[in-house]
Amino acid sequence: MNFKIGYGYDVHRFAKGRKLILGGVEIPHKVGLIGHSDADVLLHSVCDALLGAAGFEDIGHQFPNTDPKFKNISSLILLKETCKLLSSKKWKAGNIDCMLILEEPKVYKYIEQMKKNISAVLKTKDISIKATTSEGLGFVGQKKGCVCSAVALIYK
Repeated sequence: MNFKIGYGYDVHRFAKGRKLILGGVEIPHKVGLIGHSDADVLLHSVCDALLGAAGFEDIGHQFPNTDPKFKNISSLILLKETCKLLSSKKWKAGNIDCMLILEEPKVYKYIEQMKKNISAVLKTKDISIKATTSEGLGFVGQKKGCVCSAVALIYK
């Protein structure tokens, strides 16, 4: 078997009047994330990890924020399109490991649904999602935004 590993990272600012979508799950909160799409930092970092592992350009090149067809699009659709790109080179997702970093809201009770959403698209049950805070430090600690990093193993 041939294996490759990719790393993804994404960050978005919080703003009123936006929904908070993480891992394809709408989470009740007073603010959401700003972005051209639904601004799902978790799925964006997963897409970048997968794209990088397979040797594709990043999510911004694949789904540019200058293209109106991606305006407010669900990042689950972007993940599906990323899977199609991987499939075109015969790659499959092995496992995904993610770390969400945000002060609030607490997302633990939503993680299982996030994992199910990603599993359904990638056809793997090897999904890990963890969440932490930045202990009040930096823009995340000041509750101005959310960060996610992801590592993906792909194989053929």
